[in-house]
Amino acid sequence: VLMRSVLENSDEDFILLTKEIELLELYVKLEHNRFKEKFDYQINIDETIDLAQFSIPPMLLQPYIENAIWHGLRYRKEKGILEISVHKKDSETISISIIDDGIERKKSQKLKTKNQLKQKSKGMSTIKNRITILNNMYKERISVTVSDVLETGEGTKVKLLLKRK
Repeated sequence: VLMRSVLENSDEDFILLTKEIELLELYVKLEHNRFKEKFDYQINIDETIDLAQFSIPPMLLQPYIENAIWHGLRYRKEKGILEISVHKKDSETISISIIDDGIERKKSQKLKTKNQLKQKSKGMSTIKNRITILNNMYKERISVTVSDVLETGEGTKVKLLLKRK
């Protein structure tokens, strides 16, 4: 279902946020089945938001979630937590947060295998380019910030602001 949906949505600039959240739930469930001992997850959606009023580029959030799992949570000694939240910022804007309590991004970089180091990741640069292009076409609808959760550098918080369509 996940693969079929990704292919169906690949030609679209935007899809309904409800559809993107369904895909994220499938993706997180799939990864959780693979790494049950490494993390648990929560998806919290503000019920006062009419999700049908918002659209988002397909697969925009998935790479951030993938990074949280693969580069932060999977290297933890104890079980970690991944939290995905959707909240209303104002009548025209929602905030989508992806927060993990994984290891530091610098430590994760050092733990990469030789094979991983050979394969230069293009995921984040591709997303930044997509956002720039879409914002130019659709008048600044999306902004993304990435920060550490703790001063020690542990945990990562991705915050995406999305304006109504």
